[in-house]
Amino acid sequence: MTKKAAKAADPSYQFDAIVIGTGPGGEGVAMQLAKAGKKVAVIERYEAVGGGCTHWGTIPSKALRHSVSRLIEYNTTSLFSENQVARHVTFQDIMKHASGVVKKQSRLRTSFYDRNRVSLIHGEASFVDAHTLQIIRPDGSKDTITAHQIVIATGSRPYTPKDIDFDHPRIYNSDTILSLKHEPQNIIIYGAGVIGSEYASIFRGMGVKVDLVNMRDRLLSFLDAEISDALSYHLWNNGVVIRHTETYKSVVGHDDCVVMELESGKRMKADCLLFANGRTGNTDMLNLDAIGLKADSRGQLRVDENYRTDIENVFAVGDVIGYPSLASAAYNQGRSAAEAMLSGKANSGLVEDIPTGIYTIPEISSVGKTEQELTAMKVPYEVGRAQFKHLARAQIASTTVGSLKILFHRETKELLGIHCFGERASEIVHIGQAIMQQKNGGNTLDYFVNTTFNYPTMAEAYRVAALNGLNRIF
Repeated sequence: MTKKAAKAADPSYQFDAIVIGTGPGGEGVAMQLAKAGKKVAVIERYEAVGGGCTHWGTIPSKALRHSVSRLIEYNTTSLFSENQVARHVTFQDIMKHASGVVKKQSRLRTSFYDRNRVSLIHGEASFVDAHTLQIIRPDGSKDTITAHQIVIATGSRPYTPKDIDFDHPRIYNSDTILSLKHEPQNIIIYGAGVIGSEYASIFRGMGVKVDLVNMRDRLLSFLDAEISDALSYHLWNNGVVIRHTETYKSVVGHDDCVVMELESGKRMKADCLLFANGRTGNTDMLNLDAIGLKADSRGQLRVDENYRTDIENVFAVGDVIGYPSLASAAYNQGRSAAEAMLSGKANSGLVEDIPTGIYTIPEISSVGKTEQELTAMKVPYEVGRAQFKHLARAQIASTTVGSLKILFHRETKELLGIHCFGERASEIVHIGQAIMQQKNGGNTLDYFVNTTFNYPTMAEAYRVAALNGLNRIF
């Protein structure tokens, strides 16, 4: 964007900017622009704000996961389980807690728009031209609104192949699974990515037999191999049947079951099916042809380093632009896009070294390089490890499964990667992330060796792992 384009919008437009979608990406853009004094409108097709993150993805699934994790803890801790019958709850019971969290989050996010004087418009948006949107409101009436700049933050939805009947009451995707009406004894989960692996943990934790079908030869292959192996072992040890390098041939829903036939000839039967194999960008309803913009085969848009699409005044953020498809990244992409819309250049530092948080039971989180990446780069690294079973806090809390792994340069001791598997991993990883961000020599293993940690804590794992790593250097 030129300096001229970054000036105040043409007064003939109703708004300086319109944001389509109120998920994390849309919220990030709208808040940043509003705080800079711009006149902003956001368009939301659903009754409540928050997008897929709040209503169908991150928030409800993590609330589910938390409840199941506590149930497992109750049933396996001797303090509670001795001389007591194991507790059991239904999926609907747990969803009551999750739905309460969703409502609180949605109310909170609505208040953000109110406080910052952002106009919230409910309806479905589509382009008329590069500065004009048509809005079809919930009552069917139509309106048009105009803006100097427009941001597409419409998110994504589960990929649903046409040869599977998703209207069948026993066949679900990762959105509709939240309205599960059955109390299944067994479930087939097709797709062993982040969503599939998380739901495999959730259902197994509820005592449901799980068949997890993976198209690849290992789980979550983007992870450090040891962490991926740890997850595979933990799921296997808890009774999840994992079928690698398999693809489905057919899925047939019956009154009392679902039958899946694999290309390898295997046949599987379960009470219900969760299909969790990929997502599609929500761009097909936007009438992109009207502005000469095209999405790829997965409904995603291409953007430059400033989150600008091929159309000068149209930007895009969040799941609709693809990787990394994380709520945390989407919010910062929104903030960066707003900076580009205001000044012509985005702050790329906001979305560097993004931590990965995977809410299986137990959790996985990492930031930085994996061992496989460092080996391929021929970096002389070393490894420091701390096993949770040796930490007093983990023993007290009975959360002894897991470990922390620090990868560091054996000569400079610079931190290169942090990988954690275990309860609270997504919190623990931020300590390492904070040190990795330090400049001028501050990012070294010495910080963990020379810092006094509270005892007993899970954070103490960093000191244990750092000393373990130093012992490997000769």
